[in-house]
Amino acid sequence: MKLGKILAAVALTVAVSAPLQAQSLLNRVKSSVEGSVKREISKGAHNAVDNAAKNIGDKVKYRKTENNGTRYYVSKSGSNKNDGKSAETAFKDLQKAIDTAKDGDIIMVAEGNYTGTLDQGFIDINKYVTIIGGFSADFSDRDPFAYKSYIRPGVKHADSNGTKALFEIDARNMPNRAVEIDGFGFDLGEENKYAAPKPESDRNGCPEGCISGRIQEIGGGLGADGTIGGLCMSHALIHANVNGRLVIRNCVFANGCYYAIQALNYGGDWEISNNVFVSNVYAACQVDGAVKEANKAYVDFHNNTVLFTWCRTKEMEDMGLAFRFMSYVDADVYSNIFGGSNLGALEMTHHASDKVQDARRKTHVKDNQFFANAADLILPSASYKWLKISADQFDEVENFTSESGDAALTDKAFLEKINPAYLMGWLNLEVSGSDTYDENSLANTYRAAHGMNKQGTTIRRVSMYGNKYPFFEAYDLFGALEGCGAQYDF
Repeated sequence: MKLGKILAAVALTVAVSAPLQAQSLLNRVKSSVEGSVKREISKGAHNAVDNAAKNIGDKVKYRKTENNGTRYYVSKSGSNKNDGKSAETAFKDLQKAIDTAKDGDIIMVAEGNYTGTLDQGFIDINKYVTIIGGFSADFSDRDPFAYKSYIRPGVKHADSNGTKALFEIDARNMPNRAVEIDGFGFDLGEENKYAAPKPESDRNGCPEGCISGRIQEIGGGLGADGTIGGLCMSHALIHANVNGRLVIRNCVFANGCYYAIQALNYGGDWEISNNVFVSNVYAACQVDGAVKEANKAYVDFHNNTVLFTWCRTKEMEDMGLAFRFMSYVDADVYSNIFGGSNLGALEMTHHASDKVQDARRKTHVKDNQFFANAADLILPSASYKWLKISADQFDEVENFTSESGDAALTDKAFLEKINPAYLMGWLNLEVSGSDTYDENSLANTYRAAHGMNKQGTTIRRVSMYGNKYPFFEAYDLFGALEGCGAQYDF
């Protein structure tokens, strides 16, 4: 597919007109670290290596964690019969390390796919621990973009993980502690059920060049010309109930069929930063307040790249949201890239019934970049549907604190990092349908005479909906736009 056609389509859709002003940060970072084993920490970060890490040889640099307990090691070449306390005696399973650890401990994970106890396809986290992915097999180096640690269940896991999130976090008894997830990938693309990649079939919703057709709706059927994958279940990529601090950074969230992050904040300052979200259904990030009092729950959502968030169904009537401002949660949302939101990039339709408490809620939006969203902000409207707002209208919205810098994305180099077939399919998205309902048909006249409901059939066709995004290509989006969206920050 010609890049020129893609950029032309983008120009028509999102008014891209500014010239390229900066080289891609991705290319600059790659060239600067080529051949280097030791890496410099981002400005302001700390060296977390202490005496407990000397047994792995070279000192490995990574961001200082908020926990300082025992360090455990996990490697695909390890064994659960080991003690997990050194690179040479690493555990094999991440779940084993979590079960062994205590609150405040740190778990260091080498590259590979970790699918839980007995390969069930999920991880339970019920302690205040730090999980750091992205180490080389021998733990001599850490780079979460080169040494990818991830959880990618497959078709067989549709029978074993049920509605469990890939990371199911529940830590509510130590509000002064932290749960940290750093440098991990989450992908349901191999488990979800999709229409087969047949662009020639108008039932499959597969643009030319995409690796799958449209996703199966949860609880529904496909009615497509062939299928791939297993089954779509109501499980998030991360589901969390946390009282205290929760940190999620340097992660990839791809192909979630039921939220990427769905969480309840029981009180605490949370940080969700430097992540890539791509092709998730329902919402990319939804944090609800579990404490019905203002200013007890806070989320700092910054430097994330959120692309292609799809509505709940192919009818495209609700959800399809990148970030949701929820009741009883204060939020700062800044320096993010929001693109391809099926309904809206930001949503603020939830308000507490207690008007006093609701008025105390604090929200800030600043320096975000938007492109090709159905709306940049969704608000309630008098028609009981939605009011769709663009970024250039933010300063006109009452009770919505927006500072300077929110604008349409104009960097063409960033668009080049997106899978071209997926981007082109989104920009040319079409929805069509037919309705066979006839109130006065002979069958419906008969049914009405006998006290039965009248019937009809509605057929909805979409050119694209929730299609699988290539998981490893999502990592290309880190550093794609300097200073905004997900960066190299570890």
